[in-house]
Amino acid sequence: MKTIAIITGASSGMGRCFVETIQELGQPLDEIWVIARRLERLQELTAPYPIRPIALDLSDRTSFAGYRQLLEQEQPRVALLVNASGFGKFCATMDVSLEENWNMVDLNCQALMAMCQLTAPYMAEHGSIINIASVAAYQPIPYINVYGASKAFVMRFSRGLNRELKQVQVMAMCPFWTKTEFFQRAIGAGADTVVKKYVAMYAPEDQVRRAWRDLKRGKDISKYGFTARFQMILAKLLPHSFVMSFWMKQQRLT
Repeated sequence: MKTIAIITGASSGMGRCFVETIQELGQPLDEIWVIARRLERLQELTAPYPIRPIALDLSDRTSFAGYRQLLEQEQPRVALLVNASGFGKFCATMDVSLEENWNMVDLNCQALMAMCQLTAPYMAEHGSIINIASVAAYQPIPYINVYGASKAFVMRFSRGLNRELKQVQVMAMCPFWTKTEFFQRAIGAGADTVVKKYVAMYAPEDQVRRAWRDLKRGKDISKYGFTARFQMILAKLLPHSFVMSFWMKQQRLT
């Protein structure tokens, strides 16, 4: 029986960082399954263990039939699942097509839930699941509305699942603004960005390094950076009406 790790969104950003730092898991692997839409990007990945690239569009529910079949055929022992696939849009909800909003919820929420549900029966005892949520999960955010709401689902789903899967640790990673390809799709070519002020911008490598540390400490939430942590505390303490108004004033939104 092979011991493997499975990482979605592995072609770029934090998913790629998890692949490149997989030795931090602290146990040997026979294989790493890396999942994303772009096969050529997956084939470029390097890691201390053999990589199996799997090109899937996880926003398409039909993709999961192939994933389920692969698990049934291989019968792996899954030591780690990282759900890093997802995207957002910086735009008023009504200015994004319904199809793209649907696609965002499908990928950020439904695909993540499906990956957890299909993979959990194959998880090793004391295995781990890391789901990428966001600081945005802690507050309603006008003009990044659907993305923020989807990440609130990820955070709450992950914490609840952590209690249900008694022999598997589930941790929600809540990054702040991060230097990745995320912004290329969030803003769009030639568009005026909603976000005009970034109070902090972190490197994905630093956030992933913190996630490995928090996983080893048994945490169900991983937070990195003073600014991010401080904002999360304020979002818990202050009325959300005030938080939304402050956000809109900060970004000069009317």
